[in-house]
Amino acid sequence: MSATDRNRGGTAAIIVAAGRGMRAGGSLPKQYRDLAGLPVLVHTLRAFARHPAVDRLIVVLNPADQALFDERIAPHCDFPLRRVAGGATRGASVRAGLAAADGSARVLIHDGARPLVAQALISEVIAALGENPAAAPALPVTDALWRGTNGRVQAPHPRAGLFRAQTPQGFRLPAILAAHENAPPDAADDVEVALAAGLDVAITEGDENNLKITFPADFRRAEQLMRAEMDIRTGNGFDVHAFAPGDHVTLCGVRIPHERGLAGHSDADVGMHALTDAIYGALAEGDIGRHFPPSDPRWKGAASDIFLLHAIGLAGKRGYRMASCDVTLVCEIPKISPHADTMRARLAEIMRADESRISVKATTSERLGFTGRGEGIAALATATLVRP
Repeated sequence: MSATDRNRGGTAAIIVAAGRGMRAGGSLPKQYRDLAGLPVLVHTLRAFARHPAVDRLIVVLNPADQALFDERIAPHCDFPLRRVAGGATRGASVRAGLAAADGSARVLIHDGARPLVAQALISEVIAALGENPAAAPALPVTDALWRGTNGRVQAPHPRAGLFRAQTPQGFRLPAILAAHENAPPDAADDVEVALAAGLDVAITEGDENNLKITFPADFRRAEQLMRAEMDIRTGNGFDVHAFAPGDHVTLCGVRIPHERGLAGHSDADVGMHALTDAIYGALAEGDIGRHFPPSDPRWKGAASDIFLLHAIGLAGKRGYRMASCDVTLVCEIPKISPHADTMRARLAEIMRADESRISVKATTSERLGFTGRGEGIAALATATLVRP
């Protein structure tokens, strides 16, 4: 196969998430349970959504879980994603995903309950498909192995040549489609399907952190690994707007009746501007003016949630989530405390974040400076972003 043929159609990632996974405990299937503040499946989907070589993302769901997906997963998916209904068996679910990947050159089939898959591991599987019809990551067995019955060791078992299988398991699409036409009904994974069809499967290097969540203790281990690997970024923002003629001010997305307004090219939401700049700062992406120049007439009078949505969307595309943010409004008037909770709720709605992670508060400057003289309002904000 030529390089041109190998690259035609791109790579689709199929995330199989139709199982029930009840051995992990809890009242929800494991892929919908929280891990480090977000559902397991969100972490998994984001890992593939941000990989530069994956151009199609398909998730295979249990038909009964559509509402659960809408509630728990969809609000965090700010990237293209196709949903497919799974079947009664894992094999049937994979085949549904493969049908949805029609037109791709390569497919990666991954367990929805493996949320810690590394970008390098994905890259190695894709690279191996350049020379092989199939490739999958695995780890060599290093522990001694025994055969046992009824809680008793019966005999040692040789470990030479044994591997622990992982996902994503990668295939050239035509090859794995043909293999699934006559797949063993009880195949444990797609490598077994490929081998039964006579495909040569290359082994790529696995990763100890690429664990599959199966039992309750796996959640604790996964959280420990995520804390150790976590990328944490913090940014600060500051903004000032002077009072001008008007009958209200908009602060953190909330309209507050007032005897004056605030001057600005957009709606002059000083609190939201400071928070937006804090997020851009955490991403090392400059400030609002870089992304929305005040010289551009399109932003004259614009609602500031446009800016905040862009900033938090940029963070999401890079795999970050809002760990916490804190906005301080500095003014003598109007009174902020009666509106602070409404502001928190509005910011949470815009950013699709947990309200408990958002703080809005106010202070005065003890009648010192321009805010003390009632000439305008200032705002300071801090935002902390986390990427597992």
